[in-house]
Formats: sequence, structure tokens, C-alpha cells
Amino acid sequence: MTDDQGFNDIGYHNRDIHTPTLDKLAAEGVKLENYYIQPICTPSRSQFITGRYQIHTGLQHSIIRSRQPSCLPFDLRTLPQRLQEAGYATHMVGKWHLGFYKRDCLPTRRGFHTYFGSLTGSVDYYTYESCDGPGICGYDLHEGERVAWGQGGRYSTHLYAQRVRKILAAHDPSSQPLFIFLSFQAVHTPLQSPREYIYPYRQMGNVFRRKYAGMVSAVDEAIRNVTYALRKYGYYKNSVIIFSTDNGGQPLFGGSNWPLRGRKGTYWEGGVRGIGFVHSPLLRRRKRVNKALVHITDWYPTLVGLAGGNVSRMDGLDGYDMWETISNGKESPRLEILHNIDPLYNAARHGSFKNGYGIWNTAIQAAVRVGDWKLLTGNPGYGDWIPPQMLGNFPESWWNLERHTEAKKSLWLFNVADDPYERYDLSERRPDVVKQLLARLAFYNRTSVPVRYPLEDPRADPRRNGGAWGPWEGDEENWEAFYLRKRKVKKQKRKFCKMKSFFRRLNIRMMSNRI
Repeated sequence: MTDDQGFNDIGYHNRDIHTPTLDKLAAEGVKLENYYIQPICTPSRSQFITGRYQIHTGLQHSIIRSRQPSCLPFDLRTLPQRLQEAGYATHMVGKWHLGFYKRDCLPTRRGFHTYFGSLTGSVDYYTYESCDGPGICGYDLHEGERVAWGQGGRYSTHLYAQRVRKILAAHDPSSQPLFIFLSFQAVHTPLQSPREYIYPYRQMGNVFRRKYAGMVSAVDEAIRNVTYALRKYGYYKNSVIIFSTDNGGQPLFGGSNWPLRGRKGTYWEGGVRGIGFVHSPLLRRRKRVNKALVHITDWYPTLVGLAGGNVSRMDGLDGYDMWETISNGKESPRLEILHNIDPLYNAARHGSFKNGYGIWNTAIQAAVRVGDWKLLTGNPGYGDWIPPQMLGNFPESWWNLERHTEAKKSLWLFNVADDPYERYDLSERRPDVVKQLLARLAFYNRTSVPVRYPLEDPRADPRRNGGAWGPWEGDEENWEAFYLRKRKVKKQKRKFCKMKSFFRRLNIRMMSNRI
């Protein structure tokens, strides 16, 4: 899994990007050209590892920030836990970003036998320093449940690939099956890459785009080294390699989703349509493009099924077993995707129940895909079509100009099969389809659990924890106890907490827009 890699940021979509390894693996496997992910980091990762939509995990809103006492719900069985039950050795290398406020949240407590990587959402590629606001910085590289000090100076993409090769070299493929989740930090900001990867892109005028492209090429080389190790140590003939991005690219920092609309953090196609492919000698029909509807939640039941687990017994999953669709080209069992319903996101000023035909409040940010139709309500996020930038210094303020060019709306309908670039809004011409999709949103909303987005906890500050990010709350404490303490404070300091509540709402709006 790569981080923030845009739809236009791989060689077989864009010849300006040099990814020979990924291009070859995809060409010899099955390219997923109707594959959907989530618009930001935590949601995609949570749905991959639980097989459930955000509305069913309480992670509907934004990401899990470093100082938030939040993580994956403890009552959910994760993908690696199910694979362990099937007899697999499970390892994770790279970015976690699914919460770590107590030890029970850590990867080694959620199904991985070993873990090596960073717990937060973004770190320096060489120093592994991670900041969550001005002055709130700490070291973030972990080996299992301990801080992995002394690794500074080694580029994370190389470090993670090297760790995977060590795992492959040490394991006996004939004695026990193996699952590895390699979660690259790249190509998320900060834009850092060894010079030798940037040099081939020296003709690119945009500095951000040049560095970003170099980071993509570094990932490509790392995957080449991993696949070489699969062959060298005897895994390849019985292996399945899945490649996926976690969300759309961020054009502000070199990414590109062209010709799709929108960017990371939005529910336009540029935010949620991902790069994905499967490469495996076990595929029955290879060297082809698959346009069946596939979602990131589908990997959970697909992989458990491949491992010999009983998929039919996994109640509550939103994913589908896609192996027959991918391997044999059979019709996809998936007919629709709930992209999300986020009741905390900035409400659209011109949205209402009336605009939603009394079925749905169109002020709420939500998006759903049913068949070829896609419906968006509320504020879907920045919605321009952004070609790869040629200018060296593009004024950041210019990005907001597009927001004022479209009539004030809170509801859009597109036929994505005929109009994949979302240029022709059909909401006024097809009210019958709009009502059907609004009814689906209302149905999903009735199954949702409350949003879990707690206040930041000052105890998380790395300065209180030896200079590193890590768990700060004792395992004997629970969610209820934490929130009870907050309620007591509110009764004692009423006026202060009204201001605190105001600034919290303001901060959520600012961070949501920035993300």
C-alpha cells in the first residue's frame, strides 16, 4: 500500500512517471480499473483491516490524530487476526495510522506477530520525527511495542523494503503460510527522496512534482527488491501480490489525479478512485484489465477466503470475496459502494431535507455509488480538474478560486460509467435516480454507529513520554472512564468549556479543509 499516490502517478497511466516494476507486475496480472478507496489515510486503512465501512467502526470523520485517544474498535476481528486463525504468520512493516493511545491499539495487539514502522500519520523520511502541531514533535519508529531508536539517516522506503526481505529470508515457506502488509509511508509529505531518484525528472519545472516523482520511483525500486526476494526464497509460485493506494493524490504537493476530478480529501473520483492491481501465478486469467466494481473493504473476505477461512461466518462485513471476479473474470458480487456519511463535516449552507425530497438532508457530507450512478451531498470538497502543474511556484491561494465558479449546490448526480470525469451533473434531469440513491443513504445511515472523534489528550505529548510517540493511557482505563472525567470538568468550568467547544469546532473545520 502506498500513501497519497494519485491516479495519474503510475507509469501505465502516465508515461512521465517511471515505474517499470509496477507496470510489469500489473501488465502480467489483473489491473483493477474500477477500484475504489477512501479519500484520506485512516479511513482506507481501517476499512482494509476490518472489511467494514467507516459508519460501522465510528471512524466516519477525518483521521485519527496523534494526540487523540482513539483507535480501531476493540470488539472487531481484524484481517491479520483471521489469518492467524487460519495458521498464517502475520507481519506488518510501515505506516499504521490506526491509533495507539493504549497498548491494546498497537499492531501487535491487533493481529500482527511482528511490527516495524511508524504509528502516526506522517514522519520525516530520515529522522522519523513526527509533529502534531507547533512544538508537539517526537520520534516515531517502532519495533514491536518498543521505540526503535538509532535508525535515523536511513530512508524509510529503503528501510521498510529491507525489513520485508529479512522477514522473507528468515521464514520457511514450506512450514507455515505468510502474510505481509507492507505499508509505505511514501509518497506522503514531506517530499523527500535521495537525489538519484529525482535526477531523471530534472526536466520537470514544478519542484514539488519533481520530488514527488522521484519518491514514486524509489517505491518502484523497493517493490522490485521485494518481488526479487519472493522469487529468491521460494515464495513466488504460491504468492498473491496486491498493490493499492490509500487515497487520491494531493496536487498541492506534487500529486496528480488527472483526468479525474478532485483530489485527496474529497469524494470526487480523484479522491476515491485508486490505483490497484493483483499479480499472482495463481490467477487463472492474467494479462488483462478488470472493470468490475471493487472496494478496499473487499480485500478482507477475499484474503480470508484464499487462506481457507470461512467467509460466510463473518457477519457484519461490508466487503465481498472478489477472488473469482479477479481471477476468472466473473461478474462482481458488489453492486454499490457507500463512500461515506460524515455528520461532523462542515454542513453545506444550501443543503436541506427539502432539497433531498424529504428523504435525506443534503447539508450532510455523503457519497454513494449504486451501479453506474454516483450521488454526492453536502460539501464533497475541492472539485476542480487539475492537470499536472508546470509552474514552479503555484500560489496556494489560487486553489480556492474554483470554489466560487459553480452555482451553490448541495446535491450532484453522475453516471460514472459514461462520465468518469464527473463533468455532467444529471441531478435535475433524473430526479427518479436521485430519490433512489438518497433512500440508500438513509438506509445506510440507520445502520451507522456514533462518530468517535475525541478531544486531544495532553498526556500524549512526546515530551512526557521520553521524546517518542507511543501509548500514554493505561490498559486498565476504558473509553467510558475517559469521557466521564471530561463531563465532570464541563460542569465545573462552564464558561471556559463553551469557548473550548467553539475552538474545537473551528479547529475541526480548519483541519478538515486542510486535509
